[in-house]
Amino acid sequence: MDDGVERNTRTIEESVITDFEDRMTYSGYLQAGHPAQAQHPLSSPEHHDELLFIIQHQTTELWLRLILHELGAACRLLREDELAPALKCIARVKHIQKTITDQWSVLATLTPSEYAQFRGVLGNASGFQSAQYRAVEFTLGNKHAGMLKVFAADPENLALVEAALRAPSLYDEFLRLLARAGHAVPAAVLERDVTKAWEYTPELVPVFAEIYADPAAHWGAYETCEELVDLEDNFQLWRFRHLKTVERIIGHKRGTGGSSGVGFLKRALDLTFFPELYAVRTEIGA
Repeated sequence: MDDGVERNTRTIEESVITDFEDRMTYSGYLQAGHPAQAQHPLSSPEHHDELLFIIQHQTTELWLRLILHELGAACRLLREDELAPALKCIARVKHIQKTITDQWSVLATLTPSEYAQFRGVLGNASGFQSAQYRAVEFTLGNKHAGMLKVFAADPENLALVEAALRAPSLYDEFLRLLARAGHAVPAAVLERDVTKAWEYTPELVPVFAEIYADPAAHWGAYETCEELVDLEDNFQLWRFRHLKTVERIIGHKRGTGGSSGVGFLKRALDLTFFPELYAVRTEIGA
């Protein structure tokens, strides 16, 4: 019987707002008219899979922005000796890392023959030129002043990367907090040039060994050490998935940005943010 009632719909509740003539809307708040329409494939005729490639990298950039936001807050909170909220920021970063690592599996559905049909439109564009990615690496301590020249033609991105280069890293801030708490962090560490990449400092290993020897007495520091190890583990997993996805799609071709491709990415796996937190594991229980 047709009684005018829709059988497979959900009734709109009377309290639901439908008049937005003078109200904030979802798309207005998110400015969704911009990011949702920012995908402009360059292939002609447009190749079906180029949209995947663009969205994969755009969403990664959005997550990187949030990672920078959280790491920046964590650094500030560590400076203020606010360890608990700093750890909350780091916990959120860990979840973001899982998300951007998992999404490599989406890009991995792109086959070599599909990518070859539009790769040429990238020119020399490459993820190596991501200012936000570089700022994240710098904030975690893997600094390289030579990278600034990559952004010389882009003042906004140059400012972002240079600020991360000149600021103390997350590890620097943690070590300073430990020193203020009475741990025997060497003066040379506290006074180091923070624009330089972190290098393994064996004098720090006994500091961490003391923390790990009595977790109950140093719980905040102990927990932070493990959170930093989680960050590095996650970052290495992301690097590895990146490497394997690139290898799967282009093999051992040179990268669009001029790098050796897979070989260049493989060398990144040797980089470390917190080497003493791994070295101390050899000492524990020895």
